[in-house]
Amino acid sequence: MIYVALLRGINIGGRNKIDMKLLKQTFEKAGMNDVVTYINTGNIIFSKEGQSRTDLSRVLEEVILEDFGLQIKVVVRSLEDIRGIVKEIPDTWKNDKDMKSDVLFLWDEVDNEAVLKNVVIKPTIDNVKYVPGAILWSVDKKNVTKSGMSRIVGSKLYKQVTVRNVNTARKIYGLMLTQESR
Repeated sequence: MIYVALLRGINIGGRNKIDMKLLKQTFEKAGMNDVVTYINTGNIIFSKEGQSRTDLSRVLEEVILEDFGLQIKVVVRSLEDIRGIVKEIPDTWKNDKDMKSDVLFLWDEVDNEAVLKNVVIKPTIDNVKYVPGAILWSVDKKNVTKSGMSRIVGSKLYKQVTVRNVNTARKIYGLMLTQESR
């Protein structure tokens, strides 16, 4: 089965630095196969049979702690999970000079539609949607500072998500599809 591991909070502002080549070796040492990393923010595509997402997250968190001395939360999602999320991102959503569009991947403990009660949504500014596994958010760049969703930073919920922009989410999905076709 094909998975992506999404690491929270690595290589951001000089904190929790992890070299992607070394991280790939760590994943291989832990028994993951066909390991591919994508950009420095901790997106690792791999294959593995016979383990649940929860077990994979636990194993990967343990080997990252062992090899790098860092307690990093790892969210693992299957190809089917990512397919479901990416298919729900409107085609018009981009991350560019005019628009900010993100996928907030949720920890399993908060993965339900009720999670939207924990965020401030300004309907005239924010486009927000829950899909299983994630919150999708888009806003015109000129309105980012007015967005209610920008207030998530520092909240309890913010510690239970890892964020990727929609361009990155789509690229991860493409890499997973490539691995599936091998």
